[in-house]
Amino acid sequence: MSVEQAILEAVRSLPSDKQREVLSHATRLQEQHRSKKPFRSIKGLWSDLGILLSAEEIEEDQRAMWKNFPREDL
Repeated sequence: MSVEQAILEAVRSLPSDKQREVLSHATRLQEQHRSKKPFRSIKGLWSDLGILLSAEEIEEDQRAMWKNFPREDL
């Protein structure tokens, strides 16, 4: 038995007011599914800002941020 068939059988066995609840819930699920926006990559999010960072620039900034970080192993 497929999931669709199992759902139909379960809904058919319910009283009409409960069937309306199931329909309402299914409609909400459809709307949520349709309204989800596709994930955009970080490159896509930054594309209109004109930010161009090289790997070297990122590494240099990381070293600068962490150089004064307290260390307990010294």
